[in-house]
Amino acid sequence: MPPKQQQGKGGKDTKGGKQGQKPTSSGGGKAKKKKWSKGKTRDKLNNLVFFDEETYAKFKKEVPNYRLITPSIVSERLKVRISLARRALSELEKHGAIKLVLKSSSQVVYTRNTKGTADS
Repeated sequence: MPPKQQQGKGGKDTKGGKQGQKPTSSGGGKAKKKKWSKGKTRDKLNNLVFFDEETYAKFKKEVPNYRLITPSIVSERLKVRISLARRALSELEKHGAIKLVLKSSSQVVYTRNTKGTADS
């Protein structure tokens, strides 16, 4: 709220001094327009859609040794799509290399097979 202006004799403002002078700018007027940021952008993932020989060999060697195995973890570590990781993990489970812990509609959790308990 601007300060109240005092009135002198005759009812005129005593703000500016001389009448022909422009008032000094004390902060009003045009300010620079705020520039909006473009927002945070994530790097586009370039994950594999199919296994190549090198990645599939790495998958079969390393994944059965993980303690916690989910499609998200496999996708992140091997740079493959989650749909591909899901299919490959179900294949590993059929062969008995990993063991199913939890299966819900959205997430599947596996663990490694311990040497003492080899399921069928």
